[in-house]
Amino acid sequence: MDKFENLRVIITGGASGIGFATARQLLARGAYVAILDLNIDSIPDGAVAHQCDVGNRESVEAAVESAARSLQAIDVVINSAGIGSIGSVEDHDDEDWFRVLNVNVTGIARVSTAALPYLRQSSSPAIVNVSSIAATHGLPQRALYSASKGAVAALTRAMAADYIHEGIRVNCVTPGTADTAWVRRLLESAKDPVDERKALEARQPHGRLVSPDEVAASIMFLVDPANGSTTGTSLAVDSGMHGLLVRPVA
Repeated sequence: MDKFENLRVIITGGASGIGFATARQLLARGAYVAILDLNIDSIPDGAVAHQCDVGNRESVEAAVESAARSLQAIDVVINSAGIGSIGSVEDHDDEDWFRVLNVNVTGIARVSTAALPYLRQSSSPAIVNVSSIAATHGLPQRALYSASKGAVAALTRAMAADYIHEGIRVNCVTPGTADTAWVRRLLESAKDPVDERKALEARQPHGRLVSPDEVAASIMFLVDPANGSTTGTSLAVDSGMHGLLVRPVA
């Protein structure tokens, strides 16, 4: 039997991007998947969907409870929901800071807290959070976003320490610049979208953007019940940005 078969998984932000790609891979391996997202018009075939605003505790608690009823259990939580932000610290007011941190960081805490009673009943409980290269590298014009994703990485380690004795594994992925709808919108708003894309691709050691499917494959590794000793880990999916200093291809 496939080790993913019959796993009950909830994915926030699963209607697009990395969350959508992860849902498809899990469904293909026999898992049961519930998507929690603001917009549930487009979800992978075979998944169930529950509308959810991760920035609102009542919405989260209702959606997680509904998902648990739909799936009849929760074994895995994948916190993929998040919003972007462009600018330096001078460009953001207090409302901006609250809005982004409320979704990207506190949203993870809300969803995980709501799911913990169900995870404690699972034989293979795991939480995977989606951080970013912005958590570990200083990227220009990404002050608020970087702060939120750095907090995700730190929160992941703290959660892993809190729940290790209950057998609940907590890890995160830190993707490089991924070819998602949000990045494509950024490119469209640039003065020269073609040059901007080339610049983002050149920043990656392998010379292209990271695909959502590649990030999903790493999430699958962290979800895998066989990796019972992997917790508190940030798994880089960035073509080597963390450790390689390669020369640009002429």
